Amino acid sequence: MKKRAVVLLSGGLDSATVLAFARSQGFECYCLSLDYHQRHIAELEAAKNVARVMGAVAHKTAQLDLSLFGGSALTDDAIAVPESATTGIPITYVPARNTIMLSLALAWAEVLESQDIFIGVNALDYSGYPDCRGEYVKAFQTMANLATKSAVEGKTITVHAPLIDMTKAQIVQLGTKLGVDYAMTVSCYQADNHGEACGLCDSCRLRREGFAAAGLVDPTRYKAH
Repeated sequence: MKKRAVVLLSGGLDSATVLAFARSQGFECYCLSLDYHQRHIAELEAAKNVARVMGAVAHKTAQLDLSLFGGSALTDDAIAVPESATTGIPITYVPARNTIMLSLALAWAEVLESQDIFIGVNALDYSGYPDCRGEYVKAFQTMANLATKSAVEGKTITVHAPLIDMTKAQIVQLGTKLGVDYAMTVSCYQADNHGEACGLCDSCRLRREGFAAAGLVDPTRYKAH
């Protein structure tokens, strides 16, 4: 019987790569997305498609309205998404998002009797988010093994972040090797409802530069400007 893993799936490039990686390691994958009232639904539609095409055993989308708090360009329509490079932690950072998503994944993992959670965080080609660092992932894993009945009874949890030390180019190369169709994915912070990317935001820039550095064709559909 295959081991079960919960895979956080946003619908973007990194999470699709992590799903392919987890499958390549022999896991049965249970994908979890979060509808947190982000700017667009295109990434959630992409997540559904990615989970289906890439053979997830199940895919659930949790509902949690983080626009109740705002504080991010992704959850507050009054805050514009930056279309040029910024300094420091950008306004697209969503407070505690990865902690919330990992907590939901942890709850499902315990119900599934799974000891493995996969997340696509990356500490090299990323926007400077504090919850994308290796020490954060390790700290959450420590907390998970203190907080759950299964871990206390001996079935400890491992939080896998296989992309943590990879460049975006390396991620694209890995996913391509594993058969990921990146045309299915949506990374843009302000994509339209058809999944067309703005080509201007930080996420679009990192994605485009990753394909270029990998020497691969970028299949992203960008809006005409």
